[in-house]
Amino acid sequence: MRRPTSTLFITLLGALLTACATSPTGRSQLMLISPESAIVESQKAYISTVDELGKENKLVNDPVLADRVSRITGRLVSVAIEQYPNTADWQWSVAIIDDPKTVNAWCMAGGRMAVYTGLFEKLQLTDDEFAHIMGHEISHALANHTAERMSRAMATSLGVVAVGVLSDKPLATMAGAGVAAKLALELPNSRTAEAEADQLGMNIAVTAGYKPEAAVTLWQKMGAQSGGSQPPEFMSTHPAPANRETALGNMIPQARKLNPSGKKAPVHPIIIET
Repeated sequence: MRRPTSTLFITLLGALLTACATSPTGRSQLMLISPESAIVESQKAYISTVDELGKENKLVNDPVLADRVSRITGRLVSVAIEQYPNTADWQWSVAIIDDPKTVNAWCMAGGRMAVYTGLFEKLQLTDDEFAHIMGHEISHALANHTAERMSRAMATSLGVVAVGVLSDKPLATMAGAGVAAKLALELPNSRTAEAEADQLGMNIAVTAGYKPEAAVTLWQKMGAQSGGSQPPEFMSTHPAPANRETALGNMIPQARKLNPSGKKAPVHPIIIET
């Protein structure tokens, strides 16, 4: 007679083996959390974050910067919606965060984004370079990387629970595993996901009308900013800047074919959080 614990273990293992999806580049993804659930959780986290930033007077409302961010990001979003029609109903929005020391940007599931003023002040970004940053971040959302991060955390928790089941230990002793799931939204993307976002982001930025070469100059600036010490947060899970420059440079000839004339995409309306 099969022990109940063995049955539970097989059930857990089966869940891990069958919960798979395919990314836009054809990569197999573990997906224990649905993209829809990731959007719901991201919305909660985003609203909480924006509310807190508002209370701390950390949201920038400079009309010139807001116009620049919404114009460039809006073109990228137009391309994203054209290529991924299911994103047309996303609440595309950007919070411009007053933090001159932070060189970072992000995009949650569902199209909720943030950029830090340190990006502009420390890197002196051109419009084309900023487009590649936002194209990269938007690509994380398009490729369901938030759901993938949450699924990785859940898989870790399930694995530890399964070990506890097989060893007949009380599940209460495995409670620490649940911490991973709670921190899922804060986990970094894997390097595989980062490389995927580079590829998708390059294509989106170029299709939107921005120069592919700017992706390389962007990472040259990132490399100079790191100065051989602690890299900016944006670079934390990326390969070395020199390797990144080479990889992106190799993408340029193919990406240029997507929009040889460099025609700018229309600007999709973007909410700027204030």
